[in-house]
Amino acid sequence: MSVIRQPGMLGRTTRHRVVGLTVALTAATVETLAVGLWFVLVVGSRSTTTALAGLGILFCGSLLRTGVFGVAVSDLNDLLRPHRLAVALSLTAGWVIWLLVAELVGGTQGIAIATVTLVVVLVCQFAFERCVFEQRPSPRPTVESALTAITLAVGGAILLASVWFVDLTLVTPPLSFDVTTIVFRLEAVQLGSLAFGICAFLAHQYRFTRRLEQ
Repeated sequence: MSVIRQPGMLGRTTRHRVVGLTVALTAATVETLAVGLWFVLVVGSRSTTTALAGLGILFCGSLLRTGVFGVAVSDLNDLLRPHRLAVALSLTAGWVIWLLVAELVGGTQGIAIATVTLVVVLVCQFAFERCVFEQRPSPRPTVESALTAITLAVGGAILLASVWFVDLTLVTPPLSFDVTTIVFRLEAVQLGSLAFGICAFLAHQYRFTRRLEQ
């Protein structure tokens, strides 16, 4: 008989890990796209239009990412309630503060201070998120939230360093087809975004798995 038809054969821990893996992949994809697109728009151009567009993308991504957490840990009926919107706003503000601190200080010291700042902000944001979606009265920061925040902040530091300090472009040899020639070009910011995505996945996989096992 199929294992799918016998839920007892699949341990509870295994099910939590599978669900945690799926949810983490979704959350990491959303966060990587949102933060990556916002970051590229903001560092590439300083116009009001791109700044507003970047903020809109970042907020929508934060709303979706917090929604993924809500679906994973609770019965999410309405994501657009004011207190749940506040969770997304706090996450958006965290990334904006991170970039502002890095640019105000500048250099490697700016990246270091911004990384520490982001860790603190994310730990507080995770606690706020749990308070809203899990309906826990003022949960304290945990090792789980600290490790998740550190991993995400490291990914952010790599993304920032890839733009500020890495001058690297990888170009493939021309690939000729019948009527056209294609050349693939990878720049440092794209590699930094990939590294950020990996860090985001590891962070969310750890967090969601631990939350589902409790």
